[in-house]
Amino acid sequence: MEQFGQEYARLCAAAGAAPQEAVLQRLREPDAARGRLDLAAQSLSLQTCSALGRLLPGAAPFAALALGDCGLSEEGARGLDWGRLRGHLGLLFQGNNLRTMGAEALGKLLMQNKSIRSLTLEWNSLGMWEEGFSFFCQGLRANNFLQHLDLRNNQINHQGAGELAMALAQNSSLQELDLRWNNVGLLGGRSLLNCLHSNKTLKRLELAGNNVPGDILKAVEQALDHNQDREAILSEAQNRVNILNKEVLSLKDEKNKQFMDFVDTVDKQKEERARSEKMSAARVSQLQEALDEQYSIMNSLKTKLQMTEAALALSEQKVRNLGELLNAMKQEQNSVAECHFKELQQQKQEGADREGRLLHDLSAASEKNLLLRSQVDELERKCKFQQDQLFQVKQDLTNTTAELKLRAVEAEGEWRSRNSLWTPVDRVTQHMEASERSLHNRIQRLEAIRISLEEELSQVKAAALTERGRAEEELIKVRSQARLEEQQRLEHLEEKLRLMTESRDEAQNCCLKQKEMVAEAQAKAKQLSLCADGLRRRLDELQQDLDSKEEEKVTELNKVKVELQEKIGHLEAERTAQSGLREKIAALERQLKALSSNHREALLDKEGEISLLLEKLRMKEAEISRMREEEAQRASFLQNAIMAYVQGSPLGTHGSRK
Repeated sequence: MEQFGQEYARLCAAAGAAPQEAVLQRLREPDAARGRLDLAAQSLSLQTCSALGRLLPGAAPFAALALGDCGLSEEGARGLDWGRLRGHLGLLFQGNNLRTMGAEALGKLLMQNKSIRSLTLEWNSLGMWEEGFSFFCQGLRANNFLQHLDLRNNQINHQGAGELAMALAQNSSLQELDLRWNNVGLLGGRSLLNCLHSNKTLKRLELAGNNVPGDILKAVEQALDHNQDREAILSEAQNRVNILNKEVLSLKDEKNKQFMDFVDTVDKQKEERARSEKMSAARVSQLQEALDEQYSIMNSLKTKLQMTEAALALSEQKVRNLGELLNAMKQEQNSVAECHFKELQQQKQEGADREGRLLHDLSAASEKNLLLRSQVDELERKCKFQQDQLFQVKQDLTNTTAELKLRAVEAEGEWRSRNSLWTPVDRVTQHMEASERSLHNRIQRLEAIRISLEEELSQVKAAALTERGRAEEELIKVRSQARLEEQQRLEHLEEKLRLMTESRDEAQNCCLKQKEMVAEAQAKAKQLSLCADGLRRRLDELQQDLDSKEEEKVTELNKVKVELQEKIGHLEAERTAQSGLREKIAALERQLKALSSNHREALLDKEGEISLLLEKLRMKEAEISRMREEEAQRASFLQNAIMAYVQGSPLGTHGSRK
């Protein structure tokens, strides 16, 4: 319960509301620990209803839940989410003024819940709205587990009673229904009475305070008494059937015991006979096994002798083959050594030739490098010469510009003095500008030549360096490859030589072992010949014993046959006794069938009587209704006559004149 209270407080805090102390106190009470949550007369808030609606479904530890006089609103009823309640046997919701949403929630609860047995809804308003109460009745129709339903003071009218009657006509579990202090009336009472014709499980129906006529109440009581009598008859019949079943089972057990005793005696006799046969067969099998064992020993010795002779011949053949193989291996080793020596010398020659070629290539590359260096030096000299020329040209340009500037100054002075000299000065300035432009163009060309020469020089240097590096790397690779190949060939030759020596030593050891095995096999052959003579003598003795045992076996078999014939006679007598027991069992079963058929006939007679009584009841009701209509007609005729008399009297005419 502590955990349940903590979870309730957590949900209330998550909803932004404080938990109700009264609810927490009820959760700490001993009744809550025993599985009963009593929140009666507690004003539950909307947050508390939503928290309980989340906590109670599923794994709720409460078998009984009491929420009476809690003042639940429609939103609170929706927050409880009763359709998800599971595991509650009894629910109390009296005095909460439940209406439309409450009725729909209760209908959902009855449709989905399969554990509820008691539901108390006293002092609510479920019958005020027809749609909600119709949904509640649909849930009651679908529920087959509810046994007690309290609907007192719920403002149920005759239409609600009709819906309830249709639900009860299909419900097969409800036993007690309390409808006191509602407004069922005559029509509602008739609907409930009609539903009792198809409902056979309802035993108690309270209709006080509903304006239901007394004859209908008596008819309802009679129908309920009939249901109770029917239930009592069915229970009595079931008890009788159970008693008869127990007697039949006891007879079957007794019969099975007798049969099992008989089977046990037969099994024991069979076991004794099988034991004697096994003993005789075991003796014969032992003798046969001993004889077979001697034969197998003889055969194994013969096969061992043949195998040793074959192994000796095979070992001699292997020795010859190994000698030939050793000679061939020696010749092959010599030839392989010569071939490897020739290959080594050839590879050395090829390595020397390759090294010479590489040295020649290296010398050619060095010569090419020297040539490239000379070209670089020449290009550097050309570049220096071009730079000197460029410097000289620049210097000439500065000198000419200075000279031209001086001449321009002098010409300007002379122009001022002499206006007649304007044309020669203009020509001189144009000549100076043309010469300056030509010098600038020459300087640009020289700069482009210098840049191209520098690029060509850098390319030549880079090509020389890459060529030299490539040649050195190739020389290093060739030298390392030659060394590795020579080392691998030497290791391979050493490994072959080691393997050849090991195979020669193994062949010599194998030859020595084969010689030792031949000597041992010859000694064993002598011993086996002596053992074979002894076994032949033993075999003759065993044959004589076997003949004597065969004679004893024949005598024992004759005795066993006589005993078996006697046992077969006893078994036939017991089988006849068993057939008598079977006849008794069949007679008892026939008696049981007759009793069950009589019981069914009695039930059918009772149902026929009930139908006749119901028909008489309907006829009496029709007669009563006819008499009521006649009385009403007579009353109306009398009233009309009185009115006519009053109107025709002088008093009536005087009143009419006024």
